This record gives sequence, C-alpha cells and structure tokens, in this order.
Amino acid sequence: MKIKTHDLVHAAVLAALYVALGLLQNLLLPGSTSMAIQFRAAEALCVFAVFTPAAILGLPLGCMLFNLTSAGTLPLDPVIGTAATLFAVLLMYLLRNVRIRNYPLAAMLMPALWNGLLVGLELTIYLKELPLWLNMLYVAAGEVAVLLVLGTALYYAMTVRELDKRLFGR
Repeated sequence: MKIKTHDLVHAAVLAALYVALGLLQNLLLPGSTSMAIQFRAAEALCVFAVFTPAAILGLPLGCMLFNLTSAGTLPLDPVIGTAATLFAVLLMYLLRNVRIRNYPLAAMLMPALWNGLLVGLELTIYLKELPLWLNMLYVAAGEVAVLLVLGTALYYAMTVRELDKRLFGR
C-alpha cells in the first residue's frame, strides 16, 4: 500500500494541532491535560479518524510529542498514551461506518475505552492513590466528555458543511 503525499500532510497537520492544542490548554488551564480527571481538548481531534486514515498516524504522533514536551506527564505517558491513542483511532477508523442515526457513536467511544484501560492502569501503577477501577472510570469519563461534546461538535461542523468530503475526498 502506497502512502499518498496528502495523507502525510494531513497526518502532520493533525499531529501539530494535537500538540498545539495540548500546550495551549496547559498554558491556560495548568494540570487539566494530565492525571486521572482530565479533559484533554486535543483528544476531540480523534474524530478525524472517522474521516481519514491519516489520523491513524497523525494523532498518536501528536499525542507522543505532546507527552514528551509536557511537564505534567508520567514517565511512560509517551508510550502508554500513544498506544491508547493508536488503538483508539485505529478502531475508530474501522468502526466509522457503524452508525446510530447517522452518528458514529461506537467509534466516538473508542478513546474512552482505550485511554480508560491503559492510562487508568498507568496512573494506578505510578500514583497508587486511587484503585484501578476508579482511575479507569475517571480517565474514561473525561474522554467521553471531550469526545461527546467537543468531538461531536467537530464532527457535525465537518459533515454539515461537507468539509469532510472537501478536505479528505472520501
């Protein structure tokens, strides 16, 4: 399979947006992008996995770069967070056509599932403050809030104006 130039450009733009949004959020609301209860606005960009396979490369790369440059992350965040984002966007892309009233709900829940599992486990191992199930629940709740509010707004902004077709030609 040959990767097209426009897919690489889309991936690079998504990675850069993820990092920029994360750093801006950390600047404006310190600590809101890490720990158990987090609302990382950049995670709303995962919705692009419904529109383009470029998100499968770009968003994990952006997550890794953000986690490497952010002071509030745990030592394994660049690995664990990146893996969670990779699994989430890969499954989002695969589930993009599973819809409830023309909305990809199953896909939109994948970041909550994977981040809840992996990041919740990481928090439990490193911080030892809360039980595993509560860390998983908190991380998943933050992801659900971001994806179902910001992600849904972004999804409809893209589809109503047909930006998804104009940008990604799919």
